[in-house]
Amino acid sequence: MKKIFNGCLVAIMLLVIIAVIVPKMCKKDEAVQEQAQTQEQAPKESGGNSVEYKGKTVRIGTQTWMAENLNYDIAGSKCYDNKPENCTKYGRLYDLATAKKACPSGWHLPNNAEWDKLIRYVDGVNGTQSPYASKTAGKYLKAKSGWNSCTAPIFKGITSNGTDAHGFSALPGGQANTKGFSGVGSTADWWSADLPFLRWVQNCIYSFDTSGYIEKDLQGFFVSIRCIKD
Repeated sequence: MKKIFNGCLVAIMLLVIIAVIVPKMCKKDEAVQEQAQTQEQAPKESGGNSVEYKGKTVRIGTQTWMAENLNYDIAGSKCYDNKPENCTKYGRLYDLATAKKACPSGWHLPNNAEWDKLIRYVDGVNGTQSPYASKTAGKYLKAKSGWNSCTAPIFKGITSNGTDAHGFSALPGGQANTKGFSGVGSTADWWSADLPFLRWVQNCIYSFDTSGYIEKDLQGFFVSIRCIKD
């Protein structure tokens, strides 16, 4: 009789496990799967600027870029030499913190992978190394005019301006730091969302390169922004 009772007790416990615990475990697994699926499908975070962008855009490969530097007046940005006409020509210069939120709704600050994709498309190459540095892409991404000429003998045969083959129209907006302004006409720098990385191109070379910094070294540093479509 005792054995029968114990057997019934075990059976009841098994039924309880099947009826109560197993469904909870299944629901938990479903929740984890749903969360993972949501994370995979989540869109990239748009910029914090709610103003609708109505400026120039360009389709390069599968990406849609602004065809000009961002010129959104926000605290943490400035015009080169504090002259409004430079903002009109080159766009504004932004500090590190402001760069994270300056792109308008529907657009975002491009990360290294997105910059890499652009530059590889222009170069006509494949690869996975990131950040990718090109020795030729600057020629095709720079505007046809607006770059200071190169007169030194070492740069013989190199044209400062580019062909603007894809409509990116890169202009040398220069930069600013705690010591003042420098590089307008000769250097273009843009923030990457993988801060504190910069993408840059100069007037006397065709390279389109990248530089990584220690974040504290970029405090008080202002450069241009190119936003990419979400």
